[in-house]
Amino acid sequence: MNKEELSKLSDEELLEAKKNSKPKPITDAFFIGFLVGIIIYSVTANTWGFLTLIPLFLIYLLLKKPKQYEALRRELKKRNL
Repeated sequence: MNKEELSKLSDEELLEAKKNSKPKPITDAFFIGFLVGIIIYSVTANTWGFLTLIPLFLIYLLLKKPKQYEALRRELKKRNL
């Protein structure tokens, strides 16, 4: 969610979004490590291709999640919730 979408949500919707999108750093770190392992295996087995790009995209999504949570927290703080 970007800033414009967050500003259009009601207070209850924002609180619900915060409850559902709490970051889980241990789980995220495990999945990032697992995906990096897949990439390393792919590189050592000389199998560059689409299956190497999928873990890269998933790592990007996992790294982007805390930034979205921070934007949500800023909007909640702006509304004093």
